[in-house]
Amino acid sequence: MSENKETLTNIIGVAVGICLVCSILVATAAVALKPLQDANKRLEKRKNVLMAGGLLQEGGDVEKIFADKITPVVVDLETGEEVPKEKLIGDLDPEKFDLTRIAKGADTSSVMDAKKDLAKIKRMPKYSLLYLVKDEGKISSVIFPVYGLGLWSTMYGFLALDKDLQTVKGFTIYEHGETPGLGGEVDNPAWKATWPDKKAYDAGGQLVLKITKKGQAAPNSDREIDGLSGATITTRGVHNMIQFWFSADGFGPYIKKMKQEGV
Repeated sequence: MSENKETLTNIIGVAVGICLVCSILVATAAVALKPLQDANKRLEKRKNVLMAGGLLQEGGDVEKIFADKITPVVVDLETGEEVPKEKLIGDLDPEKFDLTRIAKGADTSSVMDAKKDLAKIKRMPKYSLLYLVKDEGKISSVIFPVYGLGLWSTMYGFLALDKDLQTVKGFTIYEHGETPGLGGEVDNPAWKATWPDKKAYDAGGQLVLKITKKGQAAPNSDREIDGLSGATITTRGVHNMIQFWFSADGFGPYIKKMKQEGV
């Protein structure tokens, strides 16, 4: 009996020891790999910014193109004003800006009125990081981050408007958890290719861009995009996301200000 107890104790001791060693190895690997993971995540996001703006070149250096073409700006969503450079510190530093963290912060977001929350984001960030595309010092397009609830997940993407701030330059979704082959087609290049040259706003500044159910977009329409086959809720989520972010409750104040300044 004593021998059995000793054997059991040894087995438990070995098991605990192995678990402890494995835990240390996993924790060490996670800490060591985090900088690389963060760098890859940043590179992938910049790649999608360039893709939305029609700037991604096959085999091109993403970091170089981004540095040459893109000027990040942090915007106060309520006023539409750019945040002054002297205040771009901490969470508002463009290099460290994390929209998810901003949207959860007590000082950097607020609870959404459910009646206005078309995108189902629950909390409204006070600030957003936008990307100005410049050619020879002049703004040629603006790339806006957008996000909203689909069927199973929050979808994150970018929509670029041409220099007229009315015409869609490009659209991409870079993160989602929608059903593969159905709602997951939000990141299908063929579907995203249907977005450029559609009108987001009419000449009077009215938001007119619509994402319809599959097969319901009017032929040759310059403001309707055919939805995803078999993914009605995801399609509606994308539509609501666009309707919210490009309304007066989203980027509307910034776009209005830019148009008034003749940008």
